[in-house]
Amino acid sequence: MTSMIFAAAAVATFSFGEVKVDCEERDGWKLAFSREVAPDGAEIAKITLDCAEEKLPPKTRLSFTVPQVGMDYTWNVNTGDCGMRPNWGARSHTEVAQGMPVFVYFDGNDTSHFSVAAEECVRHLNHLEGIREEGSLIEIGIGWFETPEAPISHYETRVRFDARAKGFADAVREAVSWIEKTAGIVPCRVPAAACDPLYSSWYCFHQDVHDTEIEAELAIAAKLGMKTFILDDGWQMEDTSRGYAFCGDWQVAPRLFPDMAAHVKRVQDMGVKYMVWYSVPFVGQKSANYEHFKGKYLNENQGIGAAVLDPRFPEVRKFLVDTYVKALKDWNIDGFKLDFIDSFAIWGEDPAAKENYAGRDIKSLPLAVDLLMTEVKNALTAIKPDILVEFRQSYVGPAIRKYGNMLRVGDCPGNMRRNRFAIANLRLASGGTAVHSDMLEWNFAESPEHAALYVINSMFGVVQYSVMLRNAPKEHRAMVEKWIKFSQDHRDTLLNGKLTPHHPELQYPVIEAESDKEVIIGLYDDGRIVDVPEKKTFVMNASGKDSFVIRRGGKISEVACKSGDWIEL
Repeated sequence: MTSMIFAAAAVATFSFGEVKVDCEERDGWKLAFSREVAPDGAEIAKITLDCAEEKLPPKTRLSFTVPQVGMDYTWNVNTGDCGMRPNWGARSHTEVAQGMPVFVYFDGNDTSHFSVAAEECVRHLNHLEGIREEGSLIEIGIGWFETPEAPISHYETRVRFDARAKGFADAVREAVSWIEKTAGIVPCRVPAAACDPLYSSWYCFHQDVHDTEIEAELAIAAKLGMKTFILDDGWQMEDTSRGYAFCGDWQVAPRLFPDMAAHVKRVQDMGVKYMVWYSVPFVGQKSANYEHFKGKYLNENQGIGAAVLDPRFPEVRKFLVDTYVKALKDWNIDGFKLDFIDSFAIWGEDPAAKENYAGRDIKSLPLAVDLLMTEVKNALTAIKPDILVEFRQSYVGPAIRKYGNMLRVGDCPGNMRRNRFAIANLRLASGGTAVHSDMLEWNFAESPEHAALYVINSMFGVVQYSVMLRNAPKEHRAMVEKWIKFSQDHRDTLLNGKLTPHHPELQYPVIEAESDKEVIIGLYDDGRIVDVPEKKTFVMNASGKDSFVIRRGGKISEVACKSGDWIEL
């Protein structure tokens, strides 16, 4: 291990070159920087900042370059494109409710040649990872304390580098596992119900929700095999303008749901669990609570007609925790969709700084979000240990898994490819947490075989549906029922088997999952040769063609299978 302490900057030599750490405006801060080799062969950089008294921590940046050799593409969990970017257009950030600090650089043969992972997954980190034109070098940087931060006297963190060639999927899983272990993160327990087929009200109803219509729709959904329901936005108001001006009171609109508890019970009697949506940070400008919380907002968003609560105030956290606890007790619901966690943000100067943090019992906003969600999780699980809690991309990092057991792909209506790509990314990066598709919808003028492509593209996650089933042709309902049965017959392999998605640079044209008893392959591109093992294998054909070519035991052959169907080999 090498170690050195400098006043303002430090440099250490790693296998791939020199890594530099700089501190700006050190003002009494001392920097320690060390390098060590982990038992698995990865290299670890440890950064420590110390000051004799509590002060604003100095802006701190780690930076280095590596030659672009075998690194044709770059991966991050929330990326939609794996293409390399120039260093002048390659900035991003992560924090507790925004992505995760893992970057993997790989070639076109599913081989990682370099990866970077930062232990810090709660506080805000700025990232740079792009091509420097001079010399085809990848310029990599991580910045700490470059946004408003509270005074501290000590900070310690680590960054992991892995320059060994290995499978792309393994590189991602190992990096995320290291963060969880190093940061001491214990993911929330995942009950079996978190992996059940689900129906959501959002795309089919939007904010126009009524108890009787929901029950009529769920009677059909339950017969098709769906076992969980999310009541999305609209239950708390009679306005359907798609804004958030009426959020924050969280009172049921009586004309829409005259007896919420009785309605929930009727749905549960169908064998369907009931979850309810809340926009956690928002207090609408037309809500009764808007004036009550004046002075306790981080910002005002005129575009959505709502203000964003500051969770550093203990009364704000208590209000939110009490709101969810009351709903759980009053209605006996089974879970919550807690939305817009990523809207807890400071625009410009921190409003708390000029008030000397008056009334706030915690000064760091990311740490306050972490505390809030921990308090929510503890309060809800104390009442119902198997409570279901869904979060939505892009807040999907290791820290967010402490508070919830369902992670859903971000909104991508009608975009089957995005669903497939994001599900695979989340599966690689989320351990045993249940990964859900964005809600599926399609036009009923499509053939049922073509509509099945939306389902097959989501089959390596828990499929959420949001089509108006009462209006669906019987052939479409039959298709949904067929694929729900397949998903449950092969649930262990699809959701718990070892996942190997191929060619992330092409958004995973082939994905496979393997359990002890079988292999399931999803084929999403025409013209590929599918490698099939000797073990019992099922191929789900979403290629758009009614046949495909396989290679098994060294022999190549063509297999007939309709697009939108599956075949056992």
